[in-house]
Amino acid sequence: MSTSETLDFSTHVRGPLLQEECNQSNKWSGYVDWKRRPAQKGRHGGLLAASFALVVEILENLAFLANASNLVLYLAKYMHYSPSNSANIVTNFMGTAFLLALLGGFLSDAFFTTYRIYLISAAIEFMGLLLLTVQAHIPSLRPPGCESSNRNAKCQDVDWGTAALLFSGLYLVALGVGGIKGSLPPHGAEQFDEYTPQGRKQRSSFFNYYVFCLSCGALVAVTFVVWIEDNKGWQWGFGISTLTILISIPIFLLGSTTYRIKVPTGSPITTIFKVFAAAAINSCSFRAPKNAVVSMSASSSDKTNISDEEEKHTDGASEIQTDTKRELNFLNNASNGIPAYQWSDCTTKQVEEVKVVLNILPFFMSTIMLNCCLAQLSTFSVQQAATMKTKIGSLRVSPASLPVFPVLFIMVLAPMYNHIIVPTARKLTKTEMGITHLQRIGTGLVLSIVAMAVAALVEKKRKTIAVDAGLMNSTEPLPITFLWMAFQYLFLGSADLFTLAGMMDFFFTEAPFSMKSLATSLSWASLAMGYYLSSVLVTLVNRFTSIFQHTPWLSGTNINHYHLERFYWLMCILSGLNLLNYLIWATRYKYKSAECDDQ
Repeated sequence: MSTSETLDFSTHVRGPLLQEECNQSNKWSGYVDWKRRPAQKGRHGGLLAASFALVVEILENLAFLANASNLVLYLAKYMHYSPSNSANIVTNFMGTAFLLALLGGFLSDAFFTTYRIYLISAAIEFMGLLLLTVQAHIPSLRPPGCESSNRNAKCQDVDWGTAALLFSGLYLVALGVGGIKGSLPPHGAEQFDEYTPQGRKQRSSFFNYYVFCLSCGALVAVTFVVWIEDNKGWQWGFGISTLTILISIPIFLLGSTTYRIKVPTGSPITTIFKVFAAAAINSCSFRAPKNAVVSMSASSSDKTNISDEEEKHTDGASEIQTDTKRELNFLNNASNGIPAYQWSDCTTKQVEEVKVVLNILPFFMSTIMLNCCLAQLSTFSVQQAATMKTKIGSLRVSPASLPVFPVLFIMVLAPMYNHIIVPTARKLTKTEMGITHLQRIGTGLVLSIVAMAVAALVEKKRKTIAVDAGLMNSTEPLPITFLWMAFQYLFLGSADLFTLAGMMDFFFTEAPFSMKSLATSLSWASLAMGYYLSSVLVTLVNRFTSIFQHTPWLSGTNINHYHLERFYWLMCILSGLNLLNYLIWATRYKYKSAECDDQ
């Protein structure tokens, strides 16, 4: 074959190969578009795609908080539950909603996608809100009215049929909210390239503005919608929420052509249990004879090399991993040597992924106490404000609108943090992050301690005025403005901004590719556990204080006889101990190593 023929043949052979290689380089590995075709760079993902998730979150949070923020008063006034029972129902409802985010994240990672889970969850939340709207509209589906000037008066209890309808609607809403919280944040974060500094910075900004959009929806919810509920009727409030969640669905669908959607990679929970089981079995197995050591070592080496080679061709397998061989040595048994059973064969990559998950769990646990403090914003704090003057001039403000203070503060602080604080910190520290995720979360924990101390002092002042005015058993408003409650709301709102955005960014960034949605859902699960812990604390406090006193601290229909200031001091102490535990883990943690953007 002549030289010219050889060159011509080479051109014809290599030309298609180079074209194919070019086409592959223009595709996002591990991602598809909404029609399940390979997602393409420059066409799918980016700021435009993420912006649809932000707009949808405004509407979704409006629908959720419009009722959750005022629900404790609805349960007490219209459903005739006691203040403590109403508080527990609200915390259990909100706790379940946030805990179900784990289900949404799990299904997104394992079987469906964040795209599909959002659409299914929005439809479920719509059905739940529709049930609540119907119940609020038809008087026969509620207990008969009960008006009395005495706070100690007891009204007719709700019957089982009415309660069944109420809880059916509430927990359908909780299921829908959980699915949305578990799928929408990771869906938005998926739109950015995590292997470039620009992509990581944009993703961090996304989480900041995600919390900002949560606040935008909350602002409308706790002002306009709460005013509608108090002045026009709860059926209108539930109706607005129902319409809002319905509108969010077509808006989300409008962005379909811009999304890049992570391909499900199988059950991450199955991988976790498999690694633990394999490690336990292999560690209990008899040691191989000496003449088999060499072959086992070679097998282990080959297995590692094979798994590493497989990782290069696995969707999302080019992600950056921290070498944790010296940590959690027990789990190394899962990939060392010849597996005892075929099903227990684990790769090094799977073991490392499980180690990463275990390393971030202590931070999930450390934020539960902070979210227990946040739970008070929608329970006892609202009931406290209901006993105080709620007028500003001639304008009467609903106690459920108190969260407007932290909401407004977050809406101011979030852009300031993103555009002033972080860039300044980056210049001072000469690092890409400026302020680390764990520093941000720790700041929130400190603010929560301050908030509980302020709450205890304000409650002490409120009760002193109630005693001095002789209004302990009266339904007349106390001669103290509800604006005193704003201080604790501001501190808790600031804590929420620092911690929630920091947690979502931290969990999404550090988690393995196959578990990012599930890991991000830990942020909401922490909220859930905080609400459940609040209910547990109320129950335990009442049980133990009833032993030493005739009347428990948090019992009865009259909140003026509660010892809330003692409860808040208890939470302040517990939060301080929790901060010490957090600092121990934070000082030992090593972030997942970052590589340059030409990886």
